[in-house]
Amino acid sequence: MAVQVALGLMSGTSMDGVDAAVVQTDGETIAAFGPTYFRSYSDDERALLRRALAEARGLTDRSARPGALAEAERMVTDAHAEAVTALRLAHPPVSVDIVGFHGQTVLHAPERRLTVQIGDGPALARRLGLAVAYDFRAADVAAGGEGAPLVPVYHQALVRRAGLTGTVVVVNIGGVANITRIAADGSLAAGDTGPGNALIDDFVRSRTAAPMDRDGTLARAGRANKATLARLLANPWFDRPLPKSLDRNAFSSAAVAALPTEDGVATLVAFTSRTIAKGIVMAGGADRVVVSGGGASNPALMAALAADLPVPVTSAATLGWPPDFVEAQAFAYLAVRTRRGLPLTYPGTTGAPRPISGGVIAEP
Repeated sequence: MAVQVALGLMSGTSMDGVDAAVVQTDGETIAAFGPTYFRSYSDDERALLRRALAEARGLTDRSARPGALAEAERMVTDAHAEAVTALRLAHPPVSVDIVGFHGQTVLHAPERRLTVQIGDGPALARRLGLAVAYDFRAADVAAGGEGAPLVPVYHQALVRRAGLTGTVVVVNIGGVANITRIAADGSLAAGDTGPGNALIDDFVRSRTAAPMDRDGTLARAGRANKATLARLLANPWFDRPLPKSLDRNAFSSAAVAALPTEDGVATLVAFTSRTIAKGIVMAGGADRVVVSGGGASNPALMAALAADLPVPVTSAATLGWPPDFVEAQAFAYLAVRTRRGLPLTYPGTTGAPRPISGGVIAEP
């Protein structure tokens, strides 16, 4: 199939805003990277998303939008439309063949065969006048898979394009952290490893009103509390084999509530790093580790990973991959795979019983 220009959109569990990125791809190989754009959420929009997350806990029907969820879905759709428009205006001419629209995850409970991403795909297609692929997780969850992570097949394409040899693990640290292990023979293993930035961000916001520990300043000024860290690591979820997935709210920062701010942040950074390292060991280890997502910009977290892992740890940026936009690129890539009917997930990445194609395409 000919190469298409796809524009991917991602609003992650860290809820900082909408990432937009263009990729030229046939759904198997990556021909070129295109421009990127970030549309930040306002404080009011983040507050609305937090209300929607709280109300989503009681959902049993993935199509229901009670209370704040309906308002949040309209906001998410509008924000994504604005991101697409802004990117295309900032980088003319960007001619787009298809948009990959992940939406905002508000509930992920694969054990109940339930995953909910808000965002109106057909409305976005009408507004943009472009084909939109959306609802990427539902088919995998319906088949018995975890529905996450969805990016491993794109990580595999990135590693091939970079010509990396040996066994490579790509770590994505968003609100939740996940890994993709690409073995030397090309086989995939993947899964969520535990919290990523979410607990750190939530704790920092509760103590300082800042949205994050910028540059790892607080963590580097503190010291991890060994007893608290041991209690956090004792959760039996971390002993479950991959593949597995996690809801953003499965863990809380309450365990560090009694600690000074700097020590609390340092403890949560150590928690995130140790659980990523454990996940990599459970997946079979690696010859090198590449880190993407917002966590790649946190020097304290990167230093912790380098200390906890016995192999080289580098940022995706060293390979020319934009760390903050790899997930958005992935949904551009998955949009083309959806159009072609190619699998998005595999038994080794989500525990699905077979390779599963997914996504729905809304035409304008």
